[in-house]
Amino acid sequence: MTRARAIGELRAGGLSEGDAAIVVDHLLGADAAGRHGHGLTRIPWLVDLLGSQCDPEGRPERVEHTEGFERWEGRRALGHLVLSAICDGLVAEPPQRARFVVAESCFPTGMLGAWARRLADAGLVAIVTATSPPRLPHPEGGPPLTGTNPIAIAVPAADGRPFVADVSMGAVTHGDVLLGRARPEDLVPFGGPLAHKAFALAAGVQLLVAALAGPEPGAVVLAARPAHDPVPAFRELAAGRRLPGDAG
Repeated sequence: MTRARAIGELRAGGLSEGDAAIVVDHLLGADAAGRHGHGLTRIPWLVDLLGSQCDPEGRPERVEHTEGFERWEGRRALGHLVLSAICDGLVAEPPQRARFVVAESCFPTGMLGAWARRLADAGLVAIVTATSPPRLPHPEGGPPLTGTNPIAIAVPAADGRPFVADVSMGAVTHGDVLLGRARPEDLVPFGGPLAHKAFALAAGVQLLVAALAGPEPGAVVLAARPAHDPVPAFRELAAGRRLPGDAG
């Protein structure tokens, strides 16, 4: 699918030209990174969401702002647009030391590592996490209790190659299910006999975000100015081995 066609399909779903371009460019970035479950294959799913759970005319709004804290209301816009607006604000007006951002009604959020990388490219240490509808059951079984609830961490580097880790708590992703690479029942906490650890992280993110953003899926972003530059020394220690976030 071409960029123009993807934008056209989202526009047919009700998005403006500018909003459709933001979403499509994010999806193209996921494809370029090899994360095809977050790429253009999601277009039909996103169009369905625009006709049901999301509002194509919703405009994210920053409703609270201090030096150290922001709260955004997603207004049922696609989460990609909410996080894009949050990153725009943090890059344009970075914190003096650190800023904690809570986004209510923020779903779907796409590949979180891309948002964290954007902040790292602007010189900020970033942590981004988000929730989704319940997808992961307890390791002992039962109904889904949490989202896959990924966590992305990005650390800028003086050499221009930030460290970017982006890990979901599922053994497979929802994107794998959408692509037909996995069955819905394959969506369980990763780790096999140690799956209780992934479930603990997923449940921790679920309750953290819910306590701050409310019962609907939401997101949390922490951005801070670094005081040190540890990534180059870590790369040297890794002796040329590929690190999270490096090009494949």
